[in-house]
Amino acid sequence: MSDATDPWLIVGLGNPGPEYAANRHNVGFMVAELLAERIGGKFKRAPKAQAQVLEGRIGPPGPLSRRVVVAKPMSYMNLSGGPVAALRDFYKVPLDHVVAVHDELDIDYGTLRLKLGGGDNGHNGLKSMTKSMGADYHRIRFGIGRPPGRMQVADFVLKDFSSTERKELAYLVDRAADSVECLLAEGLERAQGAYNS
Repeated sequence: MSDATDPWLIVGLGNPGPEYAANRHNVGFMVAELLAERIGGKFKRAPKAQAQVLEGRIGPPGPLSRRVVVAKPMSYMNLSGGPVAALRDFYKVPLDHVVAVHDELDIDYGTLRLKLGGGDNGHNGLKSMTKSMGADYHRIRFGIGRPPGRMQVADFVLKDFSSTERKELAYLVDRAADSVECLLAEGLERAQGAYNS
């Protein structure tokens, strides 16, 4: 069982490379980058894992401050599990202290849902993580909605957010980063009450 001194591993899921940077599938990276900005550091290559990491603390000084590793796997989305499992081993992070931030098709755009464990709902990043280490990690699901008309899911998630969506994107990414901080400081139930919509 984990305790308050154990580190947390916050994983933003996405695809590496500038051509993917603004895709819907990369919203996990966007949240990870904002958290890194708040911590006040830069990502660097991870020891022993194909990932970029930033180590720091989240939360107010004192008992609510949490030691964290914010990570962006540098494998492609469907291979995220290997790098995340390697980071977990290296930093000795209990599984219930792993948080995956990812895009979610079955939720309306901008809606957040926090949960512990569960299925992967067809999300290749989660599928890979669960295969590598089991399902009992936290998820912060960032709604991107379903593709319009007959557009294929794969095409939709690998497209940039629309101009309408981009008007709200910075606010929504900010809110998702807040939800991570709330989860770490106050626990899942409080964070769900504040951010699940």
